[in-house]
Amino acid sequence: MSHPTLSVVVPAYNNGRFVGATIESILSQTGVDLELIVADHTSPDDTRAVIETYLDDDRLTLLDTPAGGGAPANWQRVTAEATGEYVKLVCGDDVLRPGVLARQVELLAANPGAVLTACRRDVIDASGRTLLAGRGLQGIDRPMEGSEAVRRSVRAGVNPFGEPASVTMRRDALEEVGGWFPDFPYLIDQGTYSRVLLTGGFVPDPEVGATFRMSTEQWSVALTREQSRQAAGLHQWLHDHHPDVVSRADLRIGNARAALAARMRRAAYAVLKRRMR
Repeated sequence: MSHPTLSVVVPAYNNGRFVGATIESILSQTGVDLELIVADHTSPDDTRAVIETYLDDDRLTLLDTPAGGGAPANWQRVTAEATGEYVKLVCGDDVLRPGVLARQVELLAANPGAVLTACRRDVIDASGRTLLAGRGLQGIDRPMEGSEAVRRSVRAGVNPFGEPASVTMRRDALEEVGGWFPDFPYLIDQGTYSRVLLTGGFVPDPEVGATFRMSTEQWSVALTREQSRQAAGLHQWLHDHHPDVVSRADLRIGNARAALAARMRRAAYAVLKRRMR
């Protein structure tokens, strides 16, 4: 039995308003052999009903994830069903730009030592209005060893790879590190990228290939504080397990910048909220 080149996996929860656009942005991609696997995490809204309207496309498989376990449970569940050589996770309210899948597969195929690629993305609000354009790849805009990309991401104090819709990985590399890394839930994406990148190289996709939809929950001051705390936890974990990659100096710099980034994020969110009124 032949397998697709790329698996796109969508962990959906309460995404009835947006998941149709997410699915359409994936199934309309050209130039790549793909499968689309969507798992509904027992959503109380109409998420599953919306997904079912696309089941006439035989590339789409719909799964159900039992309630509980938070996002990590659904991310692991849907990714475990992937069969492609490459895998991309897209959250159920984000959207891919045309051509990104073929482009990222070609980048990884042309760089066999690379295990992960990431593109820039636009940050949008619930209505689709662009809030921040072309974000991502700060300090990692050229090919490099994965360990160097990890070190730079720690020193930056932010996630320069972006949300999962920006990233495509080799599936065997993701499986090698045990799948999605749940120890720091608010940084499950960056924590996982870091573990994957410690097995191989990084190659950037300089185009804007995705949109990340910012929800109202992300305006929370408490959330940005917790993100900062978990960033420090991830940095410490990387230093403890890979001191040859993340030094004590990297740790100090990264933690200070993560704390500063959290304060700047809260200020920026306040400005953006006023713009959205």
